[in-house]
Amino acid sequence: MSRLVVVDASVVIKWFVPEVHSDGALRYLDPDLERNAPELLLAEVSNILWKKVGRGELTALQANKIAEDVGQADVNIHPMRPLFGPGLRIALDTGRSAYDCIYLALADSLSTRVVTADRRLYNALQGSTYSRLVLWVEDGP
Repeated sequence: MSRLVVVDASVVIKWFVPEVHSDGALRYLDPDLERNAPELLLAEVSNILWKKVGRGELTALQANKIAEDVGQADVNIHPMRPLFGPGLRIALDTGRSAYDCIYLALADSLSTRVVTADRRLYNALQGSTYSRLVLWVEDGP
């Protein structure tokens, strides 16, 4: 039986670009896991790649190859329309960005957690009613 997780862009980028916590992120490629993400993931990864090219960390050719690989990764992509209202409510409750809260809304709808390597997001939710929806990248699976 597979286990569900929602992966955010901070985790997915680490599958393709060696960074701090890449080892933890790579564990989420376990075939026994069912990976999910909102459509927003693709835009966020694209933005991360654009920034990395701008900083000289990647070439445009490398970024395009990674974008292609991300587009074909074994992640179930969910439409954002049903997540819009719930994501906004979570953002208003937590003071976190609506972008982050779209992932949380998806996790809530799937009764699972968002795996993140975004320490600020993870820390901000600790002690709140939403802490049940977030998992630090090094804490699993």
